[in-house]
Amino acid sequence: MVKCPYCQSEMMEGALFCEECGLSLWGDSQGEVSTRKLEEGSNEFSVKSGWGTATFQQMNQVIIHIRDAPDPLTVRPGDEFLIGRQDAASGIAPDLDLTPYGALERGVSRVHAALRRGDDVLSLVDLDSANGTYLNGQRLAAHQPRLLRDGDEIRLGKLVLHIYFKQ
Repeated sequence: MVKCPYCQSEMMEGALFCEECGLSLWGDSQGEVSTRKLEEGSNEFSVKSGWGTATFQQMNQVIIHIRDAPDPLTVRPGDEFLIGRQDAASGIAPDLDLTPYGALERGVSRVHAALRRGDDVLSLVDLDSANGTYLNGQRLAAHQPRLLRDGDEIRLGKLVLHIYFKQ
C-alpha cells in the first residue's frame, strides 16, 4: 500500500494518482502541493447561488415587471396560465393580456406562452409563437417546459418581462 503524502489516504501499490484528492503520486510531487485540504464540515466559506429559488408554493403569487411599464402586475397562476394578447375578432382572451404594453408591435402572439404549475415549481412553455419565447436569453423550443426561478427574465418576441415570486 502507498500513502498519499497530502491527504494520507492509502492506495494500491503502483497508483499514479490519489483516488481521494487527485494528487499525482508519480515522482516527487510533494513540493508541488500548494492547496491546503479543508476540514470536513468547514464553514469558512459559504456557497451563494446566483439563481433565485425555483420553489413555487400553492399560495405564491407572481410579480411581473414589464420593461418600460410604470407598475408591476401581480398574478396567481392556476394549473395553466396563458400569456399573449387579446384578439376580439377571433375571441382569444389569454389570462394575461399584454395588449396595453405594445404586445402587437413587439411581436407577441395571441396565445404566446403559458405558465404551468407543477409540484412546488412553475414552468414556462412556448406555445409555438411566431417570434419565440426566451428565458434568460435562451430561446425555448415549442411545447418544452422550462423551470422558472425567482428573478428570471422572459422575452416574448421583443417584450421583456422580469418574474419574481411572492409568498
